[in-house]
Amino acid sequence: MTDTVLYEVSDGLATITLNRPEAMNALNVATKVALRDAARSAAEDDTVRAVLLTAAGDRAFCVGQDLKEHIKLLTADRETGSGQVMGTVREHYNPIVRALAGAPKPVVAAVNGVAAGAGFGFALAADYRIVADTASFNTSFAGVALTADSGISWTLPRVVGPSRATDLLLFPRTIGAQEALELGIANRVVPAAELRAEAEKVARTLAEGPTLAYAALKESVAYGLTHSLEETLQKEDELQTRAGLSEDHTIAVQAFVNKEKPKYLGR
Repeated sequence: MTDTVLYEVSDGLATITLNRPEAMNALNVATKVALRDAARSAAEDDTVRAVLLTAAGDRAFCVGQDLKEHIKLLTADRETGSGQVMGTVREHYNPIVRALAGAPKPVVAAVNGVAAGAGFGFALAADYRIVADTASFNTSFAGVALTADSGISWTLPRVVGPSRATDLLLFPRTIGAQEALELGIANRVVPAAELRAEAEKVARTLAEGPTLAYAALKESVAYGLTHSLEETLQKEDELQTRAGLSEDHTIAVQAFVNKEKPKYLGR
């Protein structure tokens, strides 16, 4: 990792922090590479049982592409005719979203400020979004003559519905924290001063939970969105059988019978 993205693992919780507050955590190439590598590490590390995605500073979670760097790369690209600059979607954004959304563990996003463009997309790739009351969201893409990326054409319609998603994409505007809560973009809104503590509390609770069951829940919901009821029932059977054979299920049942709090192992 570089100092533009901080990565720390503690007691089963991986914390990924975007660390360019002076640039509103905009995504230059170095940051995109580091974020991709951190997200993959968190997803693939079996000792990590939950992920917290957050950002430094109080102005922005992530405003998307660093347009100052982008215009330089775009100009050079046109001069050489290489056509490589937009390869960032394939090389960076797509792997980041796949790692976050596909991680076999819960991912919590703590949105501390503006989340725009790909920053909005990365927040939506998380399973649970805790949002500061001063934060906001904006699709932004059409405002710079671009189409959707960072998975937002898949995640946003599933959160707010196709019609509202199209409206937000065609006519980018600022969505405040309260509206984000009403639309389902935010799962919880908290005072800005309490955001980090609340997000860590939620993420650590998940890190201490039944990790395999959480992974199965993520897989089941994603599968059900694109398959028939009959196919989903079969998938639930498959996943429930797997969960039922886990050590955590035995621990949970024994704890219930003994009227104790279960201490999960994540396996």
